[in-house]
Amino acid sequence: MISRRNIRVKVMQTLYSVDSMAGDLKPGEAISILTKKIEQSRNLFTYLVFFITEVARYSETDARNKASKHLPTASDLNINTRIAGNELLWKIVEEAGFKGAVAEFKPRQIIDTELVKKIYQELAASPEYHEYIELQSRDKKSEKDMLEFIFSNLMLPNDDVISHLEENFINWDDDAEMMNQLVLNFLQKPSNHNFAEMVSKEKMEFAKNLMETVLEKKEVSMELIKPKLKNWDADRIATLDLIILQMGVCEFLYFETIPTKVTINEYIDLAKEYSTEQSGQFVNGLLDNIHKELTAQNKISKKSFKNSTI
Repeated sequence: MISRRNIRVKVMQTLYSVDSMAGDLKPGEAISILTKKIEQSRNLFTYLVFFITEVARYSETDARNKASKHLPTASDLNINTRIAGNELLWKIVEEAGFKGAVAEFKPRQIIDTELVKKIYQELAASPEYHEYIELQSRDKKSEKDMLEFIFSNLMLPNDDVISHLEENFINWDDDAEMMNQLVLNFLQKPSNHNFAEMVSKEKMEFAKNLMETVLEKKEVSMELIKPKLKNWDADRIATLDLIILQMGVCEFLYFETIPTKVTINEYIDLAKEYSTEQSGQFVNGLLDNIHKELTAQNKISKKSFKNSTI
């Protein structure tokens, strides 16, 4: 499932898209953009998992192709297809939610079979794979480790794979880090993920509330932000930094179950990752300053957040 941090990223990206639009925002348009961005992430996640399963299952295709040669060698007739029986692999491909997501998105229509073959060949030549196929029994760790190896060591470092993802998913650059964590978490505990519900109802409600609050309270947040910009070159302040600051201020004022420390740390990290080199320091300084000011004025009210899952 998408984490709270991932939700903030999607809201931030949506607000940036809204800011870049010409003309007035139509009713429901921002929510539509947010929903589309989350759906794009769901499709990308489905595709990455599907690609992993296709690489693992290619061992059977490889075995058939080599056995059907006109004059197959002894090695051609003895291809080890152990990975095609990987227990985690079959747990994934037989899971109803994954089947549904594959049927809906139809990843086979865009998959590059030659690229799958190439990644499989790199897998088959690796020492890690040879160690895996020589195991006498199956255990959860070795099954998981091999699928993780395909993803982390063969797919992500491969320029052709990245180019393929960039070509087919406009959200790859924005979602790459999130997808890395999501896929690894999924392989660790696939039963915890629901392909039909990329975002829980509670987190989706948080996303909508955060986005709508930032849009509705823009004047309020900017009244707090603008006086703190005197030591910064206003013309060089990134639009994304201002959006991040507005989100942080709104969490201070209108989201009572989110600790202020969490808010500050989250938005510093987002600024460092998604904006300029100076953005982390910039956001840190301003949010800390605004937090102190609001606290001194008793304008921040926080309830117990111990049971909050937001």
